[in-house]
Amino acid sequence: MIRTLIIDDEPLAVDIVREYLSSFPEFQVVKTCNNGFEGIKAIQEYRPDLIFLDIQMPKITGFEMLELLDNPPAVIFTTAYDEYALKAFDMHALDYLLKPFSRERFANAIAKYRQIGSAAPVMPSFDDKEIRQGTPRRIVLKVKNEIKIIPFHDIIYLEANDDYVNIYTAEGKFLKNKTLGSFEKILDADTFIRVHRSYIVKIGMITKIEPYQKDSYLLKLQNGETVPVSRTGFPRLKAVLGF
Repeated sequence: MIRTLIIDDEPLAVDIVREYLSSFPEFQVVKTCNNGFEGIKAIQEYRPDLIFLDIQMPKITGFEMLELLDNPPAVIFTTAYDEYALKAFDMHALDYLLKPFSRERFANAIAKYRQIGSAAPVMPSFDDKEIRQGTPRRIVLKVKNEIKIIPFHDIIYLEANDDYVNIYTAEGKFLKNKTLGSFEKILDADTFIRVHRSYIVKIGMITKIEPYQKDSYLLKLQNGETVPVSRTGFPRLKAVLGF
């Protein structure tokens, strides 16, 4: 039996997937959810083999939900928006069903699962294609057993930490499994600047620039913390601040 989960905030869309799945008795719908938070809990509880996932949902998007999963199941996206297709396939989706989809198109997606199955893991990542398909404006991460959403405007600075990034806000420090370079691509260049290979700073938080060592400087921030500026970062900083 193939354990299946449907995550969609539109009851009609859920009913259609259920109806189409009834033609494939080996697929068992173990749960339906109407938002990403419910989806995460259901995936942890039922360990489905396959999920049908909407993208635009209340609270968090389907993409953001997948980022919070350590070992996501196989995914078939079901959405009314065609502009997310490139990103969906970058995330190794099995298929991308554009609503309203026919029974025949649905059967093709099931055939792909039968052929590929769980051999196509979802591996979320920020890249140039994601930027072209719509830049995210927030960060979604797990803090212990809770989900934290950080709008970009709350970020004070970012610090590289091996394969992770420390995100500093007025509430404290949070850890995200991303590279600093991936954040540099999606953050607004008029608001944030990379001043060091290990640091990106919100420009509006800078209060003072002080000499530190030969050809290097320290930034003083509004929250009282300091951030180093590298030799290559200083010319960029001068250009942005206009001095």
